[in-house]
Parts: sequence; structure tokens; C-alpha cells
Amino acid sequence: MSGVAELAQQVGVAPACQALGVPRSSWYRRQAPRPVASPRPRPARSLSEAEQQQVLAVLNSERFVDRPPAQVMATLLDEGTYLCSTRTMYRLLSAEGPVRERRDQLTHPAYQKPELLATRPNQVWSWDITKLRGPVKWSFYSLYVILDIFSRYVVGWMVAEGESAALAETLIEQTCQKQGIERDQLTLHADRGSSMTSKSVAVLLSDLGVTQSHSRPHVSDDNPFSESHFKTLKYRPDFPDRFGPLAHARAFCQRFFHWYHTEHRHSGLALLTPEAVHYGRAAEILAVRHETLLAAYEKNPARFVRRVPQPQQLPKAVWINPPSKAPETEDAP
Repeated sequence: MSGVAELAQQVGVAPACQALGVPRSSWYRRQAPRPVASPRPRPARSLSEAEQQQVLAVLNSERFVDRPPAQVMATLLDEGTYLCSTRTMYRLLSAEGPVRERRDQLTHPAYQKPELLATRPNQVWSWDITKLRGPVKWSFYSLYVILDIFSRYVVGWMVAEGESAALAETLIEQTCQKQGIERDQLTLHADRGSSMTSKSVAVLLSDLGVTQSHSRPHVSDDNPFSESHFKTLKYRPDFPDRFGPLAHARAFCQRFFHWYHTEHRHSGLALLTPEAVHYGRAAEILAVRHETLLAAYEKNPARFVRRVPQPQQLPKAVWINPPSKAPETEDAP
């Protein structure tokens, strides 16, 4: 607008506004003096300074200091005294500063994201419990599964009629003995179910020298390997809609885990079976694959356009929630 003022002194307002592309209405509006707001008059019905101090004295008295204004007003009315409305009491207290939520508010702790690394079998296990439908409506069996995240091998499982910390203790202890777990060797990760966070399970893990890890509340991605394994189980073509007696569920799981360990070529394990990776046969199998591909290349190299074929390699490290820059690790045995 300052440019318009300078030009308007030479050629006039209209040509100056037209030359600079400024509406004349905006120019004249800017030149008009702004009205000064008059102070708001004090309403005749408002409390005087003395009356306000009287109300605050009553509210802050030893008798009413811990009561909300609504109860103070009701008490005074029962005694035949009226000072002001409840809203006015709140307004006066707000001006003084002591108005706040009187009830204790629940504050959730800041849960740390679990970051777990496995470079070999029996270093990090993940365990969880899923429900299997029973023979009648609202009946379920509980399938406990402990999974090695590096090899995806199910090191321990159990089907029971219910979920309890005592059953979980038995399974964890027997599985550690079966796999020969030593102190300070293993980290056991789980979500925050009642059995996983029970005190008895925590005591057992402490006695075994196993580090305990938990997912954050309501974050299913913190336990991805168990969730993915249960999906593999329940998406099998022969997975029944309902199981019969408990023996039926156990027999099905026994067949499934045998197939999963010995026949299932896992996409996350360079299409090796979990059993081969867990018991150290991965290098031997990959070497055979490499020799087979080299023989095929030597027989007909024109079929391999870009390069000499190489078998898919086993991942060197497996993470639960890898950091933004994961450190390099040595080759897994």
C-alpha cells in the first residue's frame, strides 16, 4: 500500500491502483481511521469486589476447600445462604488459579519398543497362545507354541483344555531342558497375556537365567513371528473348523508340526526347512544347491542371461523391530 500512496500523489488514486493492481476499495479502507473499542461496561448485576472476596473466602475456607462449587452452593442453600451461582464460583476460582481436575488421572508408562536380534538358533524364542475351536459352541482348546525366530523351528508346543501360568511354566522348563539352554543364553519374547506376564513365569525364567521380553500393549507387530506361524497353521487346507475331543486337536497339531519342520520350505529361510536350519544342515544343503546350479549353467549357459546362478542365501540375522540402522553381523553358523 505504501507504493500506491507514493504513486497516487503523482497521478491520482484511480490510476495508481489500476497500475499496481490494487482495488480502490482496499485503498480507501486502509485510509479510514480505525474505531477505538470502548471499554465494556460493568454489568449492574455483577458481584462487587467485596462480594467476590467474600465468595473466595468461603470457597477457600477449611470447611469447603476440598469440595466442588456445586456441593458448596447446595450446602449453603440448605443453611439459607445464597452467595452466587455455581458458574460464578467456578469463574472466580479460575481467575485465582486453583481450579483443576481433583481426581487422580491414570497415566500409562512409556513402554520401550523391543529390539531383539538373533544370529543363530536358541538365541531368541517367541511364544504365544492361540485358541482352537472345540466340539461345541463357546468351547476352545489352548495351543501353546514356542518358536525359535532364527530357524522358525517350533522348539516346544502343547494343547490343553485351558490357559494357565502353571502349564506355561511346565512347557517352558521342559523345552529349555530339551534344547540344552544355558544361563544367559536365551531371550524369551511374548505379548502381554495373563500367562505371559504372570509372576510365576517371571520367577521361573529368572531361575533358568532366561531374559524376559514383552511386546508393547496393543502392538501386534511386536510379536510377528508367532502371529505369522499361527496364520500358517490356520490357513492349512486340512485345518478343521472345529476340533472334536482334545485328542483330535493334539493329533492334528502333531501332524502339522512334523510337516512344518521337515517339509515346509520357509520363504524367510531361503526356502529351507526349519529343521534343517535349526540343527545346522543349512550350509550343506545350500552347497548342494550351488553345485546343481553350476552344473546347469555349464550345460547350457545361454539360459542364464545376466550372471552365473546362485542359490538364495540364508539371512545372517533376524530381528524383532530392527533399528533404523542395524549393525552388521557375522555369518550365522
